[in-house]
Amino acid sequence: MPESTLDTGNTAWILVSAALVLLMTPGLALFYGGMVRRTSVVNMLMMSFSAMGTVGVVYALWGYSMSFSGNLAGGLIGNPFADVGLGSLTAQALSGTGSSGSTGVPGMAAAAFQLTFAVIAVALISGSVADRMRFSAWLAVTVIWATVAYFPLAHMVWGGGLLSADGPVAAIAAPMDFAGGTVVHINAGTAGLVLALMVGRRKDWTHPATRPHNVPFVMLGAGLLWFGWFGFNAGSAGAANGLAALAWVNTCAAASAALVGWLAVEHRRDGHVTGVGAASGAVAGLVAVTPAAGFVDPLGALAIGLAAGVACAAAASLKYRFGLDDSLDVVSVHLLGGLVGTVLIGVFATSDGLLYGGGLAQLSAQLIAAGVAIVWSGAATAVTGLAVRATLGLRARPEHETLGLDLAVHGGHAYDPPMVAASR
Repeated sequence: MPESTLDTGNTAWILVSAALVLLMTPGLALFYGGMVRRTSVVNMLMMSFSAMGTVGVVYALWGYSMSFSGNLAGGLIGNPFADVGLGSLTAQALSGTGSSGSTGVPGMAAAAFQLTFAVIAVALISGSVADRMRFSAWLAVTVIWATVAYFPLAHMVWGGGLLSADGPVAAIAAPMDFAGGTVVHINAGTAGLVLALMVGRRKDWTHPATRPHNVPFVMLGAGLLWFGWFGFNAGSAGAANGLAALAWVNTCAAASAALVGWLAVEHRRDGHVTGVGAASGAVAGLVAVTPAAGFVDPLGALAIGLAAGVACAAAASLKYRFGLDDSLDVVSVHLLGGLVGTVLIGVFATSDGLLYGGGLAQLSAQLIAAGVAIVWSGAATAVTGLAVRATLGLRARPEHETLGLDLAVHGGHAYDPPMVAASR
């Protein structure tokens, strides 16, 4: 691109934001790793780290093309062959996302930013199948699910497809998803639900031994997620501008309100508050504000965060009643949190939300977008799971589950053997 069109400030902001979002995946590894039993810590960490490898490769080969190049099958998918290897991006600029039109950011920087979203979306799913999924099956799932679920939905929402401002739903109102409520969280949360059902429950899933083994890991991981989320949401403004600042403030406000809401539910239900609850509440708020960060004011962000904290905390305890072994609450935090944020845009959006005189049009569009995301992800995940089950098998061997996946699959423990012997 001509040097005169390059905005170095915006480019630097997008690259820094991409790095922040990439840091979220190791943060997620710690968050999830602290929540599992100590004999599965390495396996949990490896599920997140391996997603950084597999998804990073396929995104460069065909993921970007499927998300942002062309428009095939009536807006369901981009052309997977248009930008193989990202070779044509060196002369492109990202435009139309800044407050003044073209942001002057090279296409390669935009691709870097979007790559990190794909990585974290896939890694999120791992929490629903902790302690019991074959690692080889997980590697296959990361590639297949990203291809059939994530990339098409990213195209539908952000690539000019079915759920974009150019799609048919826009005849009602253009669905809003600032940074990934549908594409990342509803998508991954639905996938977690489907895979948890397909893999089945752990034999001792209600036993005290399955409680989080390292609360400091959980809270450190949540802190890294919170830190990286500023890149996730504020970076989605596409430029270093006032919209990015609004998204930053809204992100923090929603996380704070959700943390308080989760702890309030915990105290009323259990008579005490926990570090895991504080961490989970913050993440629930971050999830919920993701689709809304650039469309609501701070008061709206506080309301969305509080609603998410209360709803997700209540839902986390219901999995036992329904017999769902969603090991690390992917469904209650990401699916429900994503739904809360996506739908409440229709209420709190300052442009045309219900409370701002916009009527029911935007709320209807948000409900349609959420429904399409659930149906698409559910079907794509079922296809993925069936294909992997038929070839590699989904469930780890019973003796490996009993021994612990760290030693059985990865050849070692997270901690010295005496600490393992002294574990609960």
